[in-house]
Amino acid sequence: MAGNVWFIIGASGFGKAIAKEALRRGDSVVAVSRRGTSLKDLESLGAMLLDLDVTSDDTTINGVFQAAIDKYGKITHFINAPGYLLEGPAEGASSKDAFDSINVNVLAIMNLTRLEIAYLRPRKSGYIANFGSVGSWYGGSAYSHYSAAKWAVSGFTESVHEEVKEFGIHATVIEPGYFRTEFLHAEGTNRKVVSNVLEAEYKGSSVDIVRKALIGINNHQPGDVVKGAKVIVDVLTGSGVATGKEFPIRLILGRDCMDGIHDKIARTEKLIKEWEDVIVSTDHDDVQRA
Repeated sequence: MAGNVWFIIGASGFGKAIAKEALRRGDSVVAVSRRGTSLKDLESLGAMLLDLDVTSDDTTINGVFQAAIDKYGKITHFINAPGYLLEGPAEGASSKDAFDSINVNVLAIMNLTRLEIAYLRPRKSGYIANFGSVGSWYGGSAYSHYSAAKWAVSGFTESVHEEVKEFGIHATVIEPGYFRTEFLHAEGTNRKVVSNVLEAEYKGSSVDIVRKALIGINNHQPGDVVKGAKVIVDVLTGSGVATGKEFPIRLILGRDCMDGIHDKIARTEKLIKEWEDVIVSTDHDDVQRA
């Protein structure tokens, strides 16, 4: 029976880098995406390739799990990294834009996680890592739906962590900053625009500024995805940089992400300090007197 068996859903970008790092260490990898069988570079390194639409029904998803189990005898690590950026003003997103974004970026991850827990819980061991983002911590112009999705994934995974840790399952949300992957490529599948970009209406606005910034930072992101993947595999195997450290509920990657979180904490503390008298004034009188 194989040692660690990684089942990586969304095996492009970070997912592909994690797959390569796990394979380099001698682990087994199942690389899964909508067009998973096209990932020939991973296959040449020894990965098993499988196709899966993450919005599929339970029977289909469990069938793909079973294909991996039939080959390797088990799955020890699940990486859930499907998703895409929906870019543009919130006003310009159609109801279908919004539903599709939440369906892939949130509901699919929730459903995959549910089925993964059902597989791992009787075995009382295993790892589940869902992908959040620096966008899990703060919102901004031109990426409202993406930020909403990543906030949801992080909150969901933090809750799952509390539910499953007593069963020997380790769940974490990976929150990278800007890493030099193909995620922001306009011609790729990870960056989509809203149905009505309202270009004239938002010209010169913060939406326009952010859109141009995303174009400008593409291929110049500060994060090294190979280094990031090494850290992720270390953390999910309790080795290397993770040796002796407590398993993290949130795995933050990149100085830009860390700096953004520090800024969010400072702004939140300032808000609470300014509004504290109003915040506590809404308690019942008997609570206020206690």
